[in-house]
Amino acid sequence: MTNPNRSRRRLEYKDAGVDIDQGNEAVRRIRPWALKTHRPEVVAGVGGFAGSFEWEQPGVLLAGADGVGSKLLIAQELDRLGTIGIDLVAMNVNDILAQGGEPLFFLDYIATHKIVPAEIEQLVQGIAEGCLQAHCALLGGETAELPDLYQPRHFDLAGFCVGRQAYVCENTVEEGDLILGLASSGFHSNGYALLRTIVRDSMLEWNRSYPHTGGELLGDALLTPTRIYVRAIQKLWGVTAIKAMAHITGGGLTENVPRTLPEGFTAVIDRSAWPKSGLMQWMQELGPVSDEEWRRTFNDGIGFTVVIAPGHLPSAQSVLSEEGIDSYVIGRIVRGEAERGVIWA
Repeated sequence: MTNPNRSRRRLEYKDAGVDIDQGNEAVRRIRPWALKTHRPEVVAGVGGFAGSFEWEQPGVLLAGADGVGSKLLIAQELDRLGTIGIDLVAMNVNDILAQGGEPLFFLDYIATHKIVPAEIEQLVQGIAEGCLQAHCALLGGETAELPDLYQPRHFDLAGFCVGRQAYVCENTVEEGDLILGLASSGFHSNGYALLRTIVRDSMLEWNRSYPHTGGELLGDALLTPTRIYVRAIQKLWGVTAIKAMAHITGGGLTENVPRTLPEGFTAVIDRSAWPKSGLMQWMQELGPVSDEEWRRTFNDGIGFTVVIAPGHLPSAQSVLSEEGIDSYVIGRIVRGEAERGVIWA
């Protein structure tokens, strides 16, 4: 009896949509970028079964995981992948920072329909740049080729960061303390589903500049990388007593500032205390989006907040200015509870 399978060509993994050679080439390309980020504690990084990081100091370790949401879709559509990795690192290290953490090392997960080594290299180059800004080692990661899960040209990113507890907020929040807001670089990485809806419904074009995009193409303006606050905040730790810190992400100031305050205290925020970018104002008007909805969706120009005593304001703003970050006294702390998280003055 003849074996019906004898004349058939032997299958390879490529036939199922997974190219091992391309995966190996991607690893070869990204290894030099990861090496640039290594701290002295790194024992082994990209290429092994696990990254190794020597750590003998006592204390608490912090861990976080995050992504960049649908901002990624704009980068994919415009084929501009060079900075989205910075966003990925920023979303993680800024969270660690808000808990008083020093970022130590970072891991990434890249899942895609098809591995294109040059594209993976672009993504990791951005991740490495973010790690350098945060003084955080890119210790390892995973690149998965999943043609059955992702459409052609589509991929997803996730990041994971581990840090050490380097600063403990005094937790002595008092009535009259100031809320100092650090300027964002733009929309950062939250609210992009709504932004994309506004752009679509307004029939705007990604590859066109508009009066409110500052001479940039709209797509480039919306892809401005998330600001990494690590160096600036770490310098603040050395000159002032910070009572609370918040990374302003999804939920905006409305939901993130109250998370950092002890029971019995409320934030009063004055929206007129800092400028609103022309691009943000334009997007809100195009929506249109109500002030309440806008403030709980976007950072509205403030990417990070710290609560300090009034006497520490001059030294804090001096440090931030040296780091090239604009800062504003956006509010104050009062006693009481607010139904919607903060009181908008």
